[in-house]
Amino acid sequence: MKLKGTKTEKNLLTSFAGESQARNRYTMAASTAKKEGYAHIAAIFLETADHEKEHAKRFFKFLKEGGATEAIKVEWDFPTSGSYESTEHILRHAAAGEKFEFTEMYPGFAKVAEEEGFPNIAHTWKMIAHAESWHHERYLTLADQIKDGSIFKKTEKVQWRCDNCGYIHDGDCPPEKCPACLHDKGYFMVHFSEY
Repeated sequence: MKLKGTKTEKNLLTSFAGESQARNRYTMAASTAKKEGYAHIAAIFLETADHEKEHAKRFFKFLKEGGATEAIKVEWDFPTSGSYESTEHILRHAAAGEKFEFTEMYPGFAKVAEEEGFPNIAHTWKMIAHAESWHHERYLTLADQIKDGSIFKKTEKVQWRCDNCGYIHDGDCPPEKCPACLHDKGYFMVHFSEY
């Protein structure tokens, strides 16, 4: 089936634009997180920005393979209200966007692609929606930890890893400064040893 002129073509461009914007918003959010002393959250924003770039690349590749050579007009409400007033606020706003993608936008786009005869594109939207659900969960968890004060204080002893140098610290909270590289506690995150 030919992609040009289909709803799926427009949905691919909408997805490409949305993922591209998310990448830039998350890159900007990383600066706010770092300024507030959450270097590990800044790293998570940058990691997620890279994920969004890869999603955008998949959508753009489908467009190119489908023969998109001209401008395609789309109408969509892209978020601009993601105020950068605080890391917690940004995380909650980002989580809401991720939730919309995996609960409504991408399942809807996948359904249209299936109806129009593009099962491979539909499958891609479903798989990317799965990744977006993880982004949503991670952002909400981090926002909740900032709100309740548990981002740097746990109820039991855990291992904290310095994201700058890899130093591991045992305790209910990270040290104020890493004893190995002297970076502040904002570079510490809970260390997970399951690989």
